[in-house]
Amino acid sequence: MVSGHIRYSIPEEMKKGSLIGNVAQDLGLDTKRLRSGRARIITGENIQYTELKTDKGILVVNERIDREQLCGDVTPCSFSFEVILENPMELHQITIEVTDINDHSPTFERNSNSFEISESANVGSRFSLSSADDPDVGVNGLREYFLTDNDNFVLKQSSNGEGKKYAEMVLQKPLDRETNPHLTIKLVAVDGGNPQRSGTVNIDVTVLDANDNAPVFNQSVYKATVMENSPKGTYVTTVNASDADFGSNSLITYHFSDPRSGFGNLFTVDEKTGIISTTGSIDYEKDKKYEFRIDAKDQGGLTDAGKVIIEVSDVNDNAPTISVMSFTSPVSEDSPLGTTLGIINVKDLDSGDNGQVTCKIEGTAPFKVKSNVRNYYTLVTDTVLDRESVSDYNITVVATDAGIPPLSTKRTFNLKVSDVNDNAPVFSQGVYNAFIAENNSPGVSVLKLLAKDPDENQNARISYILEDGNIGGSLVSNYVSVNAENGVIHAVRTFDYEQIKDLVFVVKAQDGGSPPLSSNVTVKILIQDQNDNPPQVLYPVQTGGSMVGEMVPRSADVGYLVSKVVAVDVDSGQNAWLSYKLQKATDRALFEVGLQNGEIRTIRQVTDKDPVNQKLTVIVEDNGQPSRSATVIVNVAVADSFSEVMSEFTDFKQDKEYNDNLTFYLVLALAVVSFLFITCLVVIISVKIYRWRQSRVLYHSNLPVIPYYPPRYSDTLGGTGTLQHVYNYEVCRTTDSRKSDCKFGRAGSQNVLIMDPSSTGTMQRIQSEKSILDELDSPIEVS
Repeated sequence: MVSGHIRYSIPEEMKKGSLIGNVAQDLGLDTKRLRSGRARIITGENIQYTELKTDKGILVVNERIDREQLCGDVTPCSFSFEVILENPMELHQITIEVTDINDHSPTFERNSNSFEISESANVGSRFSLSSADDPDVGVNGLREYFLTDNDNFVLKQSSNGEGKKYAEMVLQKPLDRETNPHLTIKLVAVDGGNPQRSGTVNIDVTVLDANDNAPVFNQSVYKATVMENSPKGTYVTTVNASDADFGSNSLITYHFSDPRSGFGNLFTVDEKTGIISTTGSIDYEKDKKYEFRIDAKDQGGLTDAGKVIIEVSDVNDNAPTISVMSFTSPVSEDSPLGTTLGIINVKDLDSGDNGQVTCKIEGTAPFKVKSNVRNYYTLVTDTVLDRESVSDYNITVVATDAGIPPLSTKRTFNLKVSDVNDNAPVFSQGVYNAFIAENNSPGVSVLKLLAKDPDENQNARISYILEDGNIGGSLVSNYVSVNAENGVIHAVRTFDYEQIKDLVFVVKAQDGGSPPLSSNVTVKILIQDQNDNPPQVLYPVQTGGSMVGEMVPRSADVGYLVSKVVAVDVDSGQNAWLSYKLQKATDRALFEVGLQNGEIRTIRQVTDKDPVNQKLTVIVEDNGQPSRSATVIVNVAVADSFSEVMSEFTDFKQDKEYNDNLTFYLVLALAVVSFLFITCLVVIISVKIYRWRQSRVLYHSNLPVIPYYPPRYSDTLGGTGTLQHVYNYEVCRTTDSRKSDCKFGRAGSQNVLIMDPSSTGTMQRIQSEKSILDELDSPIEVS
């Protein structure tokens, strides 16, 4: 705040528009500052006598100024007002002193004064005359009184404590009613102005018969005190006068010496007793002291005057008044400490302690009141404002005087706090976790992010942005997208749990402030597995229709491990829990499959009656809903040697071939019979018999293949049935060997017997550590 004080002096009754002073020059301000600061005059409830010309920086008369109307008889006469400028706030006080001009003549309230004076009045008797009133003050005010020439009276002038002049006639020569029963004298009141003004009143004197003694007051001055706002009829004081005469000439009555003074509206004097009491409302703020004269008059017309001085005691009957000079709302929440919000003017019409006013903020609020110029206070911020905590305040300013009891006035200001972008969006969670099942549809919503910003309007408008990043070497935007308005995360593509199991990325929430504020949150999407992959059998391996064969000796005990089915499921969790079941078997009473481990074991003792060839169908199921399965066929040979297995298998293939040939010829025979009927039938039968005989003689033979068992044939690994040994074999050729398709390769590193029932031969390959082919230069092929 910047403040200054200027004082000007001008005469009253100046014309409207007359120059008072150059405010801009006297305050050291530029006229541009007056215009930019919107300079204006604050007069409160008073008449605006002056006008500020902001374009010229001068102060001129705006209304007629009558000093007598403005101040009465108070001198010096002045009035004050304030000039306020904004941006920054400046307050300057200007006082205008109005000087008096002699524009009023002394006047008397009445045109004449009448006196009845006894002829026996003593020389030196005094008679109070009506006072003239001149509203002007100083040298222009009432100066003196004059009496026109006469033989009996002279004029005596006096002044009261306030400087007001009054006159008395003093009898200097005894009256003679018989000579001159009636006298007319003029009283002239003149002022000290230039030119001089005057006023005249007639004094009519009636001479009465002898009354030798005038009343006399027992004291020259009577002093009393009365409280303001005293009720009507309150006793003030008593005046008392005595008269040495006897009879009717000693009867005294009391009257106000100057009835026109107006004291009769406030006080009354009892004519007989001289008791003075109140008749109207006494207001300390209007008059602090009353001074008047009381005349004591006897029946003969003789009088004496006594002075009465009544002082008014102030009571605290006026509460402070609060006037708002300026107030700014709304205010930004980032306003610095001590920011001025407004200027108020506080006044109390009482005096002393009753007029001492203190201002404060009611309750607890981040504001305070500071006193700058007398009766002026500024409302400033006391702490940093935060709109997110409190968006508006009702500031109550309490002005309290020091009276007993104290009186106070309240004024409430509504202050709104405007928002600035000082808060970043905050997510409701530190990390968001969500789940989505694999094989989802593209575009499905996964979860919704929620961030809040305590700011308002544009500063609280949140946009959700997917931060750049990589997942498995690809941009995160190839997997998910974020709705910028509502924060909903959508899946861009179909997810495969077997390829990617989770997505971790960052989403930014950014408000619409300037500059914008943002915060990040980590989002983790876990992909849930579905049972979309069937089990895969790793062992026994099945390729091209071939099946692994296992051999079980007939001496195998109960629980003998024949083989083990090994399978995996690329799913996870319970979708990858596998169970093994025996779906089909040549003899269900001979084998069982472990439910959890897939081990194929015997459940009873193997007998000689059990067929050599055992075909087991094992189904592998996962635990998904619905479950998926895979099937594997395990061929088991129940025999003590390979020769037994091969012999059985050879008979089986020959019978199969024979049955196939027979079927072919039967079909052919039916076709020929239908074509040639009987003739062809004879030919066909002949050919058939011929071929049958030929095949029986030349090709059919049941000689078995005698295997050679090597010395290392024993089950050195505990009979696991997986044929993990090395064997040597001898080959015996028969007469029907050309119907077989046996091929022997050189020694290898595997010992698995492969049986293919769909092929025309019995065995495809037997690899052994030492083979009979070692003795041959090249493999033997028999066809």
